[in-house]
Amino acid sequence: MVRLDRMLAQSSFVGALYMIILLGLVTNIFAESPAPTVHWGGLAYPDQVNTLSIGYTGNRFTEFNGDLARYNTIRETMGLNFGSISWTQHWKQFEGISTNITIGAGPTGEQPTRYLQNEFIHDAMFGIPKVKVNKTRDEFDAMVDASATYWHGALGSPRIFFLGGGISTGSLYTEGFARTGIRRLPIGSLLAEALCQGDMSDQGILLQLLKGVRFSGMARFGGLRTAAAFPEGTVSPQSYLGQMSLSWGVYDEWGGEPFFEMEGGYTIDSGLYTDFRGSTLEERFWSLGFRVRNFSFETWNDQANRKDFGPTYGFRFTYNLYPHIFGKS
Repeated sequence: MVRLDRMLAQSSFVGALYMIILLGLVTNIFAESPAPTVHWGGLAYPDQVNTLSIGYTGNRFTEFNGDLARYNTIRETMGLNFGSISWTQHWKQFEGISTNITIGAGPTGEQPTRYLQNEFIHDAMFGIPKVKVNKTRDEFDAMVDASATYWHGALGSPRIFFLGGGISTGSLYTEGFARTGIRRLPIGSLLAEALCQGDMSDQGILLQLLKGVRFSGMARFGGLRTAAAFPEGTVSPQSYLGQMSLSWGVYDEWGGEPFFEMEGGYTIDSGLYTDFRGSTLEERFWSLGFRVRNFSFETWNDQANRKDFGPTYGFRFTYNLYPHIFGKS
C-alpha cells in the first residue's frame, strides 16, 4: 500500500510538471528561485519587472563524485523537488525599490533528478559514468526566501544596477545575504552604435543581432547556519559568490522584459559545504536558460569543475502569471 501511494504521488507530480511545460509552450520572465539553487549554480539575479511565477525546481546532491569518492560527511543522496511560487513587486510608492518572496517545498526523493542526471546528462549526452547512489533522503523539505533590492537606471533603462539583500531559511539551512551587480547591461547596443559611428539608420543583419546582446554580473556574500537536512559541521559559515552571464534576446522598448531570450552563465562559489577537515569546498558551475513569453527554463551543472563534485545537477521551469492577473507591469 505504501509503495502504491508513493507511485501515485510520483505520477501526480510528473503530470503537474507536464502541465507547466505545456502552459509555457502555448504562451519571458525569469523569477527568483528558492534556495539552495544559487549554491548549485542557478542564476540568482533579482527580477527587473513585477512577477508572480509558479514552477518547479529540482536540485540534486550526490554524496559521491565522479571518481566514486565521498564528497563530504553527508551520507545520503538528495533529490530536492520544490514546487515554487515567487512574487516580485516594484513599488511605485518607493521609487527604485523592489521586494521578493519565494517559497519552495516538496518531497525529497530519487526522481526525476536521478534519471535526468544519470540517464540523460551522464549517459545519453556525455557518455560518462553514472554517479553512484546508496542511501537516499526521503523527507518533505521547504525553503523560504525574502529580499529587498534598490535599483538604479542607466542607458534609458530604469533598472540596470542593483544593491540589496535578504534571508533564506527552511529545512536545509539559514542564510542572510547581500548582493550587488548589473542586470542586462546592453553592451551589444553600445558596440553597434560605436561601429555605426552614431548613424543607426543603415544597419546590417550582424549589427541588428549584436543589439540583442546583454551582460549581467553579481557579487554575493552570505552567512550560513545548518538546519535539519544537513548535519552540523557540513555547511560553511560563510559563502562568497561571483556570477556572470551573457544573454541575447528580443526586448521591449526600455530593455528590461524579453520577448525571447537565451542566457549562458558561469558561477564561482566559495562553497556551501565543507570537507572532512572543515575546509570550504569551492564549486564552479555553468548554467543555460531560455525564455519565451512568460515561460522560462534553466538548467545548471558543476561540470565547470572539469569533473563531478558535490551539488551536481539542477533545473527549473517557471511561468509568470502576473500579466494575466494584473496586466503589464
